[in-house]
Order: sequence, then C-alpha cells, then structure tokens
Amino acid sequence: MIYAATIFLSSFLLFLVQPLIARQILPWFGGTAAVWTTCMLFFQTLLLAGYAYAHATNAKLQPRAQAVLHSVLLAIALALLPIAPNEMWQPTGTEEPISRILLVLTATVGLPYLLLSSTSPLLQVWFSRARPGVDPYRLFAVSNLASLLALIGYPLLVEPFLGNREQVVWWSTLFAVFAVFCAGLAWTISGKKEQETKEIENTAPLRRSDYLLWLALSATGSVMLLAVTNHVTQNVAAIPLLWLAPLTLYLLTFIIAFEGGMLGFNLYRVEYFWTAVLVWLGGMAWLLVDSRYQFELWMQIGMYLSGLFVACMFCHGELYRARPAASHLTAFYLTISAGGAIGGLLVAVVAPLAFNAYYELGLALVALALLAAVRFAPVNKVARWASLAMLLAVAACAAYDGSRFQKDVHVSARNFYGVIRVKEYGAPGESYHLRRLVHGVIMHGEQDMTDDGRRKPSTYYQPSSGVGAAVAARQARGAIRVGVIGLGTGTLAAYGRKGDVYRFYDINPQVIAIARAEFTYLGDSEAAIEVALGDARLNLEREEPQGFDLLAVDAFSSDAIPVHLITREALGVYLRHMKPDGIIAFHVSNRFLNLVPVVAKLAKEHGGWVTLVSDKGKDGEDDHTTTDWVLVSRDRKALEAAPEIQAASPEMPEVQTSWRTWTDDYSNLLQILR
Repeated sequence: MIYAATIFLSSFLLFLVQPLIARQILPWFGGTAAVWTTCMLFFQTLLLAGYAYAHATNAKLQPRAQAVLHSVLLAIALALLPIAPNEMWQPTGTEEPISRILLVLTATVGLPYLLLSSTSPLLQVWFSRARPGVDPYRLFAVSNLASLLALIGYPLLVEPFLGNREQVVWWSTLFAVFAVFCAGLAWTISGKKEQETKEIENTAPLRRSDYLLWLALSATGSVMLLAVTNHVTQNVAAIPLLWLAPLTLYLLTFIIAFEGGMLGFNLYRVEYFWTAVLVWLGGMAWLLVDSRYQFELWMQIGMYLSGLFVACMFCHGELYRARPAASHLTAFYLTISAGGAIGGLLVAVVAPLAFNAYYELGLALVALALLAAVRFAPVNKVARWASLAMLLAVAACAAYDGSRFQKDVHVSARNFYGVIRVKEYGAPGESYHLRRLVHGVIMHGEQDMTDDGRRKPSTYYQPSSGVGAAVAARQARGAIRVGVIGLGTGTLAAYGRKGDVYRFYDINPQVIAIARAEFTYLGDSEAAIEVALGDARLNLEREEPQGFDLLAVDAFSSDAIPVHLITREALGVYLRHMKPDGIIAFHVSNRFLNLVPVVAKLAKEHGGWVTLVSDKGKDGEDDHTTTDWVLVSRDRKALEAAPEIQAASPEMPEVQTSWRTWTDDYSNLLQILR
C-alpha cells in the first residue's frame, strides 16, 4: 500500500536523521551525553510543530490548496539538501550550549524534519478520506515500526560501514524519493471532489478532559523515557550505546499499543495489566532506596528497562483506549506530540535549571503512580486501593532517595554537562580527610586534604601511572610545558615545579569553579597554571602552537566517549602543538571499551611510536586506582630511552592493521566493545 510505504519511509528517515546529525555536532559540544538529550528535545518540539502543521492545514485548507502548499515546502526542503551543519555554528566555548544546539539543528534539518514529522498524521487523514470506515490508527504502528528499525539499524548497519558524508548523501537521496511519493499522494487526494473527502460520521465534540488525559499520558511516557535513560547511563553504568535500549522500548510500546488488533488479539488489557504496572512501580521505587543493590549492574538495568517498558505500555495503551474518532485524528496526535515535547522540556531544560541533582526519576515514578491510580480506579475495588497505596509508597521512596543522594556530599552542582558532586569524608584537622569529585558513577579525581597528603598526586595520576612516568621523564630534562585535556580536580598540577607551565582545557565551567574552590591542587602548585574554557579540540585548532613537552588527553570517561578527541585529525592537531620529542599521553582506562588499538593505529599512521603503560598496583593496595595510559611520540627515544618510562614496564600494543582508522568522518564503537 502506497500510504503505508510512504509513512514507513518518512518515519525511517525521521529517526535515522536523529543520530546522524547528533553525531556530527557532538564534537562541537565536548562529546557529552547531554547533547543527545538536547537533540531529543529539539526533535520532540519539531514533531509537535509538524503535527500542528498537519492539524492546521487539514482544518483550514481545501485539499487542492493543501497539496500546493505541501508540494512547495517539499521542493524547498529538496533545495536545502544535503543536510550538514555549517562550521559557522561552531561554538567558541562561552556560549550557552542548549540554545546553540537548537539553533544549529534548526538551520540544518529544520524544514526537512518538520515535513517528515507531519507525514504520519497527514497521510492518516488522507487515508481516511480515501477509504472511509477503515481504521487509520494502524498506520501509526507502521510509523513506529519504521522508527524502531532506523534506531536499531543506525549503530549496527549504518555507522560501522558509512562515514558522515556517505550517510548524508544516502539520507538525502531517500528523502528525495519520499518527497516524490508524498507529493504524489497529496495531488491524488486533491483530485477528489470535496464531498467525497469528508468523512460522514456523528461524533461528539472533544472535551477539555480528553485533551488533559492525552497530554498527561504522553508527557509521563516521555519523562519516564528520558529520566530512565539519564539514570541508567549516568548513575548505574557508563555503557556506550546504552541510551539505545530505552528509546527502543519506548517505540516498541507505541507499536504494540496501536497495532489495533491486527494480531488477532489486544496485547494491552487494562483489567490484567494494572497488576504489572503496580508490581514494576514497586520494584523501581524499591531499587531507588535500597543501597544494597546500588552496584548490582544487571539487576538495576533489568529492572529499570523492563519497568520503562511496562510504564510506557500503560501510557500508550491508555492513549489508544482513549483515542477519538478519525475526524479528530490530527488533534489527538497534536496533543500527544505536545505531551512528548513537554516531557522533553522538563527533563532537558527545567530539571538542570531547577535541581542540583537527578531527582526527575523519582518525580516521574510519582507521576506514573498518580496516573495509574486515576485510570485503575474504575477497574475494581482491589485495583483502586492497591494503586492508591502504591502512590503513597512511591512518593515516600522518591522523597527518601532525594535526601539520600546528598549523603557525604559537600557540594552538588548541575548544568548541561551533568551533575557534579564533591563528596567529603572526614573533617578538617582530622587524620583522615578526603574529597572526591564524582560525575554520575565516574570518579574524576580525589585529594587527601591533610597537610601531609594534599600535594601528592593520586588516583589515575600516581607516579606509577603512565602519565606519572611521562611527567618524570620530561622533568628530568628541566622545566616543562604541559597541556591537559580534562581538568577534573587538577591533580596533574601537583607535579608542577617552578618554571613549569600547566595549561588545562575543560568545557564545563562548573568543573573549573569546583577545582579552584574545593580542591587545592591548582593553588598549591609551584607551576604557572593556565585554564582554557571550551572544547579542547576546538581551542587547540584556534591557538598558535603551544610547544608542549607533554599533552595529557584525559577525557575518556562515562558512556559519551568524546570520539572527536581520538581521531586521525585530532592527533594531527595535538602533534602541531608538541615539541619534536614531546609525548602525548592518552588516558584509555575503560571498563567497556578497548581504546588501545585505536590509538596505536592513529600513532602508526602519523609515523609515531607508541607504548602502553598499565598500572595495576601491588597486592594489598586497596586504594590503588588501576589505569591504562597509551604514550605516543614522534621520537622513538622519548619513549624507549627514558628510564622513568621503562621502569613502568611498558608494553607494545598490537596494531590492528585490518581496522579502518578512526577519523572525524568515521568511528566504530561496536568494534572495540570488551
């Protein structure tokens, strides 16, 4: 069927462009996972605009006028192809990132995305005109199936084999095919006489309560999606591509809820499903407060992902149960998209401004429990009282979790780049006094605050680490100039001596403020300290050659690996700032990714020498931090003739000659998963 095929293609392109364009702008904003959340906000908002366009043109324009307008907009969108962000939008480091990202996306994919997002409701209206009496809502399931396939197919089939430019070309070609199909259908409907296009049915007008219910259900599903995604990627496990699973489940529930009995039975039955909703609500609320299972990775992921599925199945199943007649179809979809956009706005914009930590998951569970109590009350008396009891229990768990999150926390701050906490153990003057910088589940350095320990480098930067050995090797020659990508607590400044210069690069202004106010590494250092705000790669591209003896690339943590810092072009930028015998130290410690062969291949392509220093510590050292540092230099003697580096027992990493080199245009995270 041409309607199903066109909707399928539009939804496929709709979700394919999301990771495609987000991947292209990710390097401009530090490679943080918050870029994806902001992109989700943009796409949800533009989806709302697309549905509003479909609703307005259907209500205000005659079929022929609607066909003319839509065809003109499709032609303009074709003229704007191919989609690729212009470098004029690159930030300098001082801009507010959320508004900048929204501007970039609007200028790059605004009109094509608007037209794609309007396709499903528009074509469902056209279908109901062409085939009166046939349920058009099944086409919404087709739309979500295509979205799901695009979402799964991108990391598995597109990203590993196609570079950015190739992806853009293929997407633009498929968009041209879609435009032809869509324009053809518009003119096919426009040829019908007006009386033939109106659906004859007696329908009651929509009530305000209908809109409020649709809005509440869709917003709650959207908030649950983003809140669970933030929680499992920031507070449970920093696993690359883990954000893919929640969005997949979210789309799957739309497909199941709106399949309309095509399988011969309805998969969502409220008289049975209320039990599952309350059980999973209790399970998620319990894990929020039971610290015994805080680090049980698979239990946490399993409970929250399955809980998200059940929650969204409830929200979307209730949406389908509350759907109006086809004559109100566009108003229904417009309200659903408005709810999705509101949910995205609350999590991506309001929460970082209003909260100093991640509280939105607890609040989302309370909202879900409240909706369940409202919708399950008419089922039976047991469901009514059980859902009310669960509402009270979830609210209590959310309140307790919010207070527990601040245990041992000296400072907590939140912005676009996430939640930064300074945890403090002991007190000033005591023999044990420690401060630790934590971002999600990742420690970004710590400092012994006692007089005897505050000037000693610790964690990933101990003298036995690769970077510690590299600093010692360079300092044996005299005063040195050191660059550091990723400030953290500023631990490397502890190595600074008089005459040395340490230049730190960090994109997060809160990290810089906390490093200066809550830790003393920068203030205690005898070296001259410089701090540059903004993405390190962009700053280095703009700066004159720095003449570094050592450059530590220390931004490889969390699930949002900043790929743009570990490409062939990136290494070329670093080498421009190095002395001929300078050393670049890549911090590649990671539980889930093996970045060593990636760096080794980059070094070989640039004619450099490479060695791996793995610091496992000694038996009995419980507080020792295991690290992996890859050292790269154009001068072989800088690595092999330095006794300080040789004392660290370096290894020769294997170079995977069959692998495709990582570039700004190509990378493959699946290839390096452990």
